[in-house]
Amino acid sequence: MRAKLVLFIFQFLFISVAWSQVKFEAEVSRNSLGLNERLRVDFVMNQEGDNFKPPAFKNFTVVGGPYQSISNSYINGKRSFKKSYGYYLEPNSRGKLEIGQAEVLINGQTYKTSPVTITVSAAVDQPNQENTANKRASQGIHLVTRISNEQPYLNEGISVEYVLYISPSVNISNWRPIDNPKFADFWSQNIDIKRLEVKEGTYLGEPYRYVTLRKTVLYPQKTGELSIEPLTLSLSVDVLSDRRDFFGRRLYETIDQRVSAKTRTIKVKPLPTENRPANFNGAVGDFKFNVLVNKKSLQVGESLEAKVQVFGKGNLKLFQLPKLVTPSSLEVYEPEHIEEVRTTQNGMQGKIFDNYTLVPQTKGKYPIPALSFSYFDPQQRTYKTLTAQETLIEVEGGVGMTSQTSVTTNQNIGIQKNNITQSREPFRFLKLNPAFHEANANRFFRSLGYWLLFLTPLYILPLLVFLKKKRANSSLNAGEGNASKLVRKYLNEAHQHKKRPDSFYVHLERALYGFIRTKLKIANSDLNKEKVIQVLEQHKVEDKIIEQFITLLKNCEMARYTPLAQANVDHDFEEAKRIVTHLDKKL
Repeated sequence: MRAKLVLFIFQFLFISVAWSQVKFEAEVSRNSLGLNERLRVDFVMNQEGDNFKPPAFKNFTVVGGPYQSISNSYINGKRSFKKSYGYYLEPNSRGKLEIGQAEVLINGQTYKTSPVTITVSAAVDQPNQENTANKRASQGIHLVTRISNEQPYLNEGISVEYVLYISPSVNISNWRPIDNPKFADFWSQNIDIKRLEVKEGTYLGEPYRYVTLRKTVLYPQKTGELSIEPLTLSLSVDVLSDRRDFFGRRLYETIDQRVSAKTRTIKVKPLPTENRPANFNGAVGDFKFNVLVNKKSLQVGESLEAKVQVFGKGNLKLFQLPKLVTPSSLEVYEPEHIEEVRTTQNGMQGKIFDNYTLVPQTKGKYPIPALSFSYFDPQQRTYKTLTAQETLIEVEGGVGMTSQTSVTTNQNIGIQKNNITQSREPFRFLKLNPAFHEANANRFFRSLGYWLLFLTPLYILPLLVFLKKKRANSSLNAGEGNASKLVRKYLNEAHQHKKRPDSFYVHLERALYGFIRTKLKIANSDLNKEKVIQVLEQHKVEDKIIEQFITLLKNCEMARYTPLAQANVDHDFEEAKRIVTHLDKKL
């Protein structure tokens, strides 16, 4: 009897200890799903609790719940208790998403569930639906990807359209994108659709309404099979329910539905290697090519503009223009690259060009040699080469210039040959009646003229030193007439373009580099900001002046891409006058 009592007490204590262990856990219907699918999560406890707090569900959208259930039963004398709170969730993005911790108060103590990690992939072709309303909605809505060309060449443009088909049995009141496709292996640009137009059509032989939601132009950057990811949408759908009104008509039910297009694959063909021109640099499309100059006759020191231009339809933003080759006697500045390209559903169209500024240094006739441009035509499946003809530039000489003729061949560009100048009187005859004078008739030594010539420099020299100091102390702004001719030469042209900031900075950059090049005798090919800093430091120019000079050069470069106000132009011109004047004295 005593043994049975001890056994009963032991069993009672064991059951009490087991019952005292509180369990509060999160259970999910699945750990991985597609972006257009749903899952259910239940927060389950084995004892009665209060003040239940669900997690924030930051990475999900709650589409159902909370659903509360309680079960309490006794089996063979053992109590079984279960209480749960359930939710239906839709993921908001791809990746590894976390369901946070829920909280509940049991017997005065707070318990928390462990976080649960859910793996979300791209939208699947056949999502699992949780109820009949969603099934009816999914059967009446289809998102389709249209591709203009499924076998393009490398760098050949194609268009992709995402079209939503809607059955007459459902209506859509709102939509928003959940996951946009990432075109990792393409150059891409979306086409703006100003107004969505609903049209009538068919889908799989059935009457449907359809609307084009998005258009994108793609240029493949790799060969082989490339995937075009789907677009995933969240829709507010009005679908017929099983409920009926007083007159027996079926009522509509508004539900949140996700729809996704299928992943599509295209096969990108490589460009043919046979008959590929040596100067081909990746241009694909249908183009025209030319080289234009704004003048063919000018004076030494004047500038002309040369434009290397390609226009047409194709991958205009994805290749470089051929470089202009000029004679060495033409000073060439870094070209300004300009793109006037618009992208439509048919691809890129427009023109791109490089503007070169050329300045001849000596008189002569200088040819700009013929320039070629090659591209691949995907329609005719062949390479084409376009050639701009040679252009002859005639330069008239300035004061003190001798006549020169520029001799140019395909192998030698800019070799100059000076003409031999002959005197008008190559032979002089002997004078038959010379006028001789007595050697010591008039002695110049110690004469009045001798002393005047001897003493005059002694009086003039201090005067010249005084005038030079006075001129050096005056600024360029106080009187450009007293400034160095070298300073005036290079700043005058920039001053004439102050009303046009873009042109002003081009001429100001030319003035700054031209001043340094001429003053310090630096070769044009070696002229850059690093070289300027090095040479000015060697001449012991102050660091502050060097920094200000380089800042001006950077402002000129920035003005090519960012328009600057008139106030910047005035400030930079005054700074240029001050700095160049200082360097003119220092150097």
